[in-house]
Amino acid sequence: MTRNPEKLPIGFALNGDHIDVEVAPHELLIDVLRDRLGLTGTKKSCDVEICGACTVLVEGLPASSCTTLAADVDGKAVTTIEGVSCGGKPGPVQQAFIDCGAIQCGFCTPGMVMVTTALIRLHPKPKDEQIKHFLRGNICRCTGYVKIIEGVKSLA
Repeated sequence: MTRNPEKLPIGFALNGDHIDVEVAPHELLIDVLRDRLGLTGTKKSCDVEICGACTVLVEGLPASSCTTLAADVDGKAVTTIEGVSCGGKPGPVQQAFIDCGAIQCGFCTPGMVMVTTALIRLHPKPKDEQIKHFLRGNICRCTGYVKIIEGVKSLA
């Protein structure tokens, strides 16, 4: 492979598979995921780390992919919404959201699922304050948080 001198070669684990890609120094993770790798489940919305729609997990912790430089995930593990399903079927967090009616338009859902995945891994039986803390950076414009919080609690 011929190296482009204006690009940085990086490698990272994406949903469990190692990938190598060249990125521009200013290229954002969300643009690499959506535009170059075709993983469109992660939503692009505010571009300033306010709404949470672009949340992915980096090393198991929530990160806003709209403000994370792609070069900063070199050597790390990145999980997107596509990585939390089970063989093409909804994963446990996704199923809990479906069962509790926590999915409205679905735009905020990937980010909510990602922060909930991290929350349940860190706190298998989260208290209300922990749920609110983890969800505070994710905005639902459709209906509010009652059904979403019910979905999170159903996992405990």
